[in-house]
Amino acid sequence: MTPELPHAQLDWDDQGRPRSRVFDDVYFSSESGLDETRHVFIEQNRLRERFAALPAGGRFVIGETGFGTGLNFLCAWQLFQQQAPADARLHFVSVEKYPLSHADLQRALALWPELTALVQDLLKHYVAVHGGFQRITLEGGRVTLTLLIGDALEQLPQLDAQIDAWFLDGFAPAKNPDMWTPELFAELARLAAPGSTISTFTSTGWVRRLLNAAGFKMKRTPGIGHKWEVLRGEFLGWPEEAPTPARIKPWFARPALQAKTALVIGGGLAGCASAASLAARGWQVQLLERHSQLAEEASGNPQGVLYLKLSAHGTALSQMILSGFGYTRRQLEHLQRGVDWDGCGVLQLAFNTKEAERQAQLAEAFPADLLHVLDQPAAQARAGIGLEHGGLFYPEGGWVHPPALCQWQASHPQIRVLTHRNALELRRVEQQWQAWDGEQMLACAAVVILAGAAEIKRFPASAELPLKRIRGQITRLPQTEQSQSLATVVCAEGYVAPPRLGEHTLGASFDFKSEDLTPTAAEHAGNLEMLREISNDLLQRLNAEHLPLEQLQGRAAFRCTSPDYLPIVGPLADQAAFAETYAALGKDARQVPDQPCPWLDGLYINSGHGSRGLITAPLSGELLAAWLENEPLPLPRSVAEACHPNRFALRRLIRGKA
Repeated sequence: MTPELPHAQLDWDDQGRPRSRVFDDVYFSSESGLDETRHVFIEQNRLRERFAALPAGGRFVIGETGFGTGLNFLCAWQLFQQQAPADARLHFVSVEKYPLSHADLQRALALWPELTALVQDLLKHYVAVHGGFQRITLEGGRVTLTLLIGDALEQLPQLDAQIDAWFLDGFAPAKNPDMWTPELFAELARLAAPGSTISTFTSTGWVRRLLNAAGFKMKRTPGIGHKWEVLRGEFLGWPEEAPTPARIKPWFARPALQAKTALVIGGGLAGCASAASLAARGWQVQLLERHSQLAEEASGNPQGVLYLKLSAHGTALSQMILSGFGYTRRQLEHLQRGVDWDGCGVLQLAFNTKEAERQAQLAEAFPADLLHVLDQPAAQARAGIGLEHGGLFYPEGGWVHPPALCQWQASHPQIRVLTHRNALELRRVEQQWQAWDGEQMLACAAVVILAGAAEIKRFPASAELPLKRIRGQITRLPQTEQSQSLATVVCAEGYVAPPRLGEHTLGASFDFKSEDLTPTAAEHAGNLEMLREISNDLLQRLNAEHLPLEQLQGRAAFRCTSPDYLPIVGPLADQAAFAETYAALGKDARQVPDQPCPWLDGLYINSGHGSRGLITAPLSGELLAAWLENEPLPLPRSVAEACHPNRFALRRLIRGKA
């Protein structure tokens, strides 16, 4: 269950410095927080020389306990800008139980005018920061901030990363002992890269001894200001007497690294996101689209909804949606509001007793700035149209024009968009994948990403994946003077969005049988019936009952979904060799064989997003890039494994059906 994660409760002194009400402690030194940060964290971890020594295209990963006001992150980022090669990348991963609100973060960081440019960039993207893993991409992808929002001992065990330098900056051990425990230090050791360093402002003896016991060699060093001493150390290795951490199962291990060239097959949300995440990391990407332009299929609707179908029980899908929603919402800041997207909010109506009960559970499980219940009068006032029911309101939700997002993602100079390229066959020749359309080779690269929804079943390597196509049709309705009052997306069984460029989008139907993408009058009628259930008042305002069905405009496309409704994202294995290598799992599912996974080197997938592609596809592009670059994963390890293509082969083996 995802607990409510309130923002930090702060008091402010007469000089504008914040203090935690919960822990009765300051966020930074009363003399000079900036000097203390640079002395304790930058100097003790030797970051100036380590950043300067990075190779071209190199990467450095910092881990932190206690993000607080973000001051340590901003100082590290500033130094990285000054010292690191132009194409090097900084990953900063920080755990924080009580994140500051946007307004409090802005107020706290106003104290440091020398950081203004970086602060403004961070604040622009510090939106929709809710529970779990929240990835924030800055400086065009050169700097990546991943916030783990929640309790450190719940979040860090789910982190898959190798940390080059640790900042221990929780509140003082006497004020917040939970951040200074042997269990937490064991997680720091598990995540430490060879040669990892560590530093902290505290010099408390028992903290030093616990860190030594976890495998770090700690020593006291002179402090700054009123701090006589601080601690710094290096990771020597996992202590012999400690139980070895559970190793990653080979079928979820990371494949060998590849040369940084990629073919992405499919120019919808999944393909464009995959291409963008790789291009931001210096890859040369060719994006193959069989149509005349990007986003011609399911990603081509005029308006898609940023709608979070969550569970109160913290399922893998719910965690994925919460992280993906935040990531997409931050990406939209690059687009034109009102034409490409609008954060007008989403109202999910409580159209029956069961739905009302589900919404009440969610309202208890999540914070009010993510979702809250509105009674009928409040819901009607928010929506601007007559409603029969109240419902659940998502204030940061809204609608998106998916082609605009795709076009922005694909506009990176490292991406070459190749339209009218219908890849029918893949061939592996001398460490390269070649895409062919029958007679002609279309392109080649070290890596192929299959992002063409259910069409990827045409390739033998992905033919067995259980992807299902579901036809969906939307209806486009011209706005009227009366319908312009619709102020938010409203959903029941279907959805209707406020107008974009003079039209409302209404939909969408579900048809598991039809293979024909010609819009039908019958499904327009079905969509109008869904509109009646949402709001009979809006139906009247749109004069929709009097519009001839055969004259209504719309489009149909295939959603592509998996049996467990999670996307399929990650590296592909040879299915026959997989079944043979791990046949023993059919007899005992608990054992972990030593044999490495028989990967199809350089072959990856990003598909199966169903009707949630706006929320899951962009973050899945980051997940793929992390697999390919051996970077910190942007999702909890358990969620990444739940989305992994190998999950289906594993289930078949364990059930004896391989």
